[in-house]
Amino acid sequence: MKPITLLITSVWLAGIWSHASAAQPYTLDQLLSLAMQGNKNVEATAAGVEAARAGVTTAGAYPNPEVEYTAGRVRARAPGGVPGDGETVSITQRLDLPSQRYLRQEMARKTLSATTAGQSQFINELAGQVKRGFYETLRREAELEAALEDLSLTQQLYDRAQVRVDVGDAPKYEAIRVSAELLNAQKNSQSALLRVNQAKSFLRQQVGNVLPATFSIAGRMNTIPTMPALETLRQTMLSGNHELNQYRLELQRADMAVDYQRSLRMPTIALKATSARDPEVRDTQFGVVMSLPLWDRNRGPINEASANAMRIRSTLEAREFEMTQRLDSSYQQFQIAASQVDALQSGIVRQAESALRVAEAAYRYGERGIIDYLDAQRVLRTARNELIAAQFDLQVAAIEIERLLANSSTGTAP
Repeated sequence: MKPITLLITSVWLAGIWSHASAAQPYTLDQLLSLAMQGNKNVEATAAGVEAARAGVTTAGAYPNPEVEYTAGRVRARAPGGVPGDGETVSITQRLDLPSQRYLRQEMARKTLSATTAGQSQFINELAGQVKRGFYETLRREAELEAALEDLSLTQQLYDRAQVRVDVGDAPKYEAIRVSAELLNAQKNSQSALLRVNQAKSFLRQQVGNVLPATFSIAGRMNTIPTMPALETLRQTMLSGNHELNQYRLELQRADMAVDYQRSLRMPTIALKATSARDPEVRDTQFGVVMSLPLWDRNRGPINEASANAMRIRSTLEAREFEMTQRLDSSYQQFQIAASQVDALQSGIVRQAESALRVAEAAYRYGERGIIDYLDAQRVLRTARNELIAAQFDLQVAAIEIERLLANSSTGTAP
């Protein structure tokens, strides 16, 4: 076997082994389900929700009473006094103002709701990354399949050209020219195989280690998802996007935090009971302890809470505008990619395939030279790669729209 043929065969077998060694192929739905189980960040966000839920319990707790006990020796300083042991016990119970308690509990509930929306947003982002990795892998596998097919055709052409050169029907330049194309096809096959492995590595990174190191996927990339009108998508995004909902809930909590800090300027009240006993007298007293906000009017925390609310409000408005622009851009990208896929599938690729068949027949019968055949093969290769890229761009645009809408019912089909 010739050295170049041996090297090409090794690349071919490497690709075959990479696919044959994989277990049962995974569908997109299976990968999404595995990602919810295997991605550790999902557990982290769930723990954050549990912490916020515990915060609601904390906000509803009543203040604990304070018990103070002192003891000492009582000495008589006047004639007739009785010395002995003395002790004092006091209990103080701070009272929650109803308005403060309500605001504190509502702030905790808004925090829980915002954290839950953040968890939904993370899951939505993770699903988008898994889908992107899934279609990226499909794209790279399609490119590898096309590269191997091109490599096989070029190998056959090289063998045919070598025979023609050996019998004297063609100049030696023809075999040299095809040999250069064969080396280029070999390089493309090797690069395509590496890109497949990179895409699988990214996909496994998103899913987690529950996905085996060696795996395969099952799906199609040649479907065109359906997409509603742009105005409908805008309204759905503004009302259903988890990130925007999280900012809105955080803004509500920030506004309540301002009211809560203002309520802390009210006097705090506590009930106090004291019992003192010495060798001669036992004294029991009941009273009220009030903290008067004369010097500290809580201006710093109030201003800080107001500034935080303004920051969240500005961030919310900026994100609404940014997401609207991204939705418009993704929608335009979707339309462009859909038109490119339609044009390439219905005309350009088919014409390139027909031109290659004509050039191959003409070369076989000596009506055209090797250059015409190689040019036709190059045109088909370019058109086919453009079709694969356009199909991937179409799916990516649909995934981005789905991510912005945070609606699993809109998106790509596996």
